[in-house]
Amino acid sequence: MSHWSQVSFQDAASPIMTMLIAFHDHAMLVIIMVLTFVSYAMMALMINKFTSRNTHEAQAVETIWTVLPAGILLFLAIPSLQLLYLTDEIMEPGVTLKAIGHQWYWSYEYTDFFNIEFDSYMTSTPDLNSGEFRLLEVDNRVVLPMNVEVRVLISAADVIHSWTVPALGVKADAIPGRLNQVSFIIQRPGVFYGQCSEICGANHSFMPISVESVNTDSFISWINSFKNS
Repeated sequence: MSHWSQVSFQDAASPIMTMLIAFHDHAMLVIIMVLTFVSYAMMALMINKFTSRNTHEAQAVETIWTVLPAGILLFLAIPSLQLLYLTDEIMEPGVTLKAIGHQWYWSYEYTDFFNIEFDSYMTSTPDLNSGEFRLLEVDNRVVLPMNVEVRVLISAADVIHSWTVPALGVKADAIPGRLNQVSFIIQRPGVFYGQCSEICGANHSFMPISVESVNTDSFISWINSFKNS
């Protein structure tokens, strides 16, 4: 969960988000080095221009100036492409969840287990309990097991939405008539919040996502509660 004055990412709860944060730090380090070098070069050239009237060719500098950026781009592209491949890779999911966006709420289906279906609406401010978060809490949370690969199939019933949970490192558009999919492994228990990240109408800001991570036994008990109801 994020907090006030936080300028970085939320704490990672999945391997993909851990790698995304690592790549962000890697890219920022490269950017800072490039910015420092370019600033120094610009100042040196400006000082040299005002102190010297002679202009000479500098083919070596021009060659370095061309080759060095190409090397830097490769230094960024290789881990970026590796991470892009990993975010799209789905091996053998243990649980499949279907998320459908509506104006303005989410509905979920656990088709692996007794065709469980429910809607998830934002909890209004007067109905919040102590410790719950305004504009993020819902009446029915998504419950998923820890340390199990989860596949989420994402679609929409009306307009384009986006199913996004920052701590899990997942974001996918929910498009009517089309199925997108993401996968992740939740590494720790807790409740992880997200929101629709595609402007979808007047109440776009009021369709949050709440994912509760539990151990396998608690997840099975939760599933069986639907069977017995």
